[in-house]
Amino acid sequence: MDNAAALRILSLTLGMLALMTIGWREIKAQGADWMPVRYVRVEGAFQYIAKDTIKRVLAKQVMHGFYNADLQQIQAAVEELPWADQVEVQRIWPDALKVTVSEQRPVARWGERSLLNNQGNLFVPGNVDQFARLPLITGPEGQQKKLLEVMKGLSVALRDRAMLLKEFAVNERRAWKVVLASGLEIKLGRKTPLENIQRFLRTVDLLGEERIAMMASVDLRYPNGYAVTWKEDAEQIDWKKLMNTKPKRA
Repeated sequence: MDNAAALRILSLTLGMLALMTIGWREIKAQGADWMPVRYVRVEGAFQYIAKDTIKRVLAKQVMHGFYNADLQQIQAAVEELPWADQVEVQRIWPDALKVTVSEQRPVARWGERSLLNNQGNLFVPGNVDQFARLPLITGPEGQQKKLLEVMKGLSVALRDRAMLLKEFAVNERRAWKVVLASGLEIKLGRKTPLENIQRFLRTVDLLGEERIAMMASVDLRYPNGYAVTWKEDAEQIDWKKLMNTKPKRA
């Protein structure tokens, strides 16, 4: 191919691109009346978000027409809904928009008014009272992801001993505390808290479920043991006899 032919092809290509650009601008300039958005298709498995709520959010966003609709702006508007996690917006020729929404999946409460999803991302719905069954985490701001992972590990270790974690708290001094669904409060301290909880769990089989149920609190902030506060109606324990008893194994 000689230079003249190459220049003609290049000129033709540039001319077509220019025409396409002008044509696109003309289409957008026609406004919403020429190519209105007639349908908004909302898809997703919804438990907490009503489709009508999403459509109300989109009402102002789609007034500019099919081609002038700003997909990024529409996505951002839907993502502002507390329960919206991931949002995808698509144009469907010739007159529809498809909005796919994934809801947040709460796994824990954070403080009194917030929830955490499985990735440790915080979101604030209108009402958290209905999620009282979820474990509660309290701790320093910005530590949500780290503390959620710690809580998951604690939950697994406790569940192996038929214990259910209800609350996990880290105070301003970085001291840990766990509260079980049974009401038992376990103080882990800030030095080697994971080793402390393992030390306690190793004694569970020796003490037995009935004695564990009579505990009001356990203080593990001791290097070689722990202190127990018993419930008022707890029976006296013969520790010598207990220490000579071999734990039952499943």
